[in-house]
Amino acid sequence: MTPGRLGFAGLGQMGGPMAANIAKGGFALAVYDKAGTRERTPDKATPVDSLESLAARVETLFLSLPDGPATLAFARDLAAVKTRVVKVVIDLSTIGIEAARDADRVYADADITYVDAPVSGGQSGARAGTITVMWAGPAELMEAHRKVMKSFCKNLFHVGPEPGQGQAMKLLNNYLSATAMAATSEAMAFGLKQGLEMKTVLDVVNVSTGRNTATSDKFINRILTGTYDAGFKTKLLAKDVRLFVENAGAAGTPIEIARVVADIWQRADKAMPDTDFTRIYPFITGKRGG
Repeated sequence: MTPGRLGFAGLGQMGGPMAANIAKGGFALAVYDKAGTRERTPDKATPVDSLESLAARVETLFLSLPDGPATLAFARDLAAVKTRVVKVVIDLSTIGIEAARDADRVYADADITYVDAPVSGGQSGARAGTITVMWAGPAELMEAHRKVMKSFCKNLFHVGPEPGQGQAMKLLNNYLSATAMAATSEAMAFGLKQGLEMKTVLDVVNVSTGRNTATSDKFINRILTGTYDAGFKTKLLAKDVRLFVENAGAAGTPIEIARVVADIWQRADKAMPDTDFTRIYPFITGKRGG
C-alpha cells in the first residue's frame, strides 16, 4: 500500500493547521472546504473548488469535520461522485462511535477504505505538529502513511482495527481531560480561599499525587497567565463529554461521575458560548470576567 496523491477536506480550526503541516512537510496536497477554500488554503497547498474536483484527483483523503452529521453527509456525497479516484479516507474528526461505524459502511459500499483516526492536542498542538493521532483501521495502512502522518503529529498510535475504536479512545481521553479541568478548578478555588497562591498550589501539586494535565499545562500556561488561549472551544469539549456519556451508557459501563462532569460542561457552554475551554475555571469559581 502507498499513500498516493493526497487531499484534505475541512480547513477549520484543527484541519487548517494540520493541512498546513502536511504541505510544509513537502507533500503535494490538494485542499477543499465547502465554506470557502481559497481564503483557507495553506501555503504550498493547491485549492480545488468542489468535492467533485477533489475526488477526481486524490487517492488518500484526510478529513477534519465538525461532527457526525457533517461527516456522514460528506461520506454520502463523496460516495456519489462518479469520477472519484479516492481509495482511502483518513478521518481526523471526533464524531462518536456510531457515526464512525455508519461512515465506514457508506465508504465500504463505495469500495473506499475508511480509517477512524481522531486527534488530541487542540489547536496549539495542531499548529505545532505535536498532536496525538488514535488510528483505528488497518495497521499496514498506517505504516504506509507513517511519513505523512508524522508531518503533522508527534504521537501516532494504532488503537485497533475497527472504526469506532479510535472514537472510543478519543472520547475517554477527553472525558478524563474535562474531569481534570473541572476538578482542578474546584480544588484551586479551595486553595485560594485558604490564602494560598495559585503558583504555589501548582508547584506543590505538580510534584505530588494530584498532578494532571490541567495542573501541568492548562493552569500554568493558560489560566495563571490570564490568556485562556488553549485553542479548543468549550462547546467542543462539552460535545465530547456528552458523547462519552451517551456511548458509555449504551455500552453499559459506569457513568455516575461522567453525568456530573457532562452537566458542568453543558452549563458552561450555555453560559459562555464561543469561549476557550480553559474558561471553565472562572465559570466554576463564579469569576466569569476573569
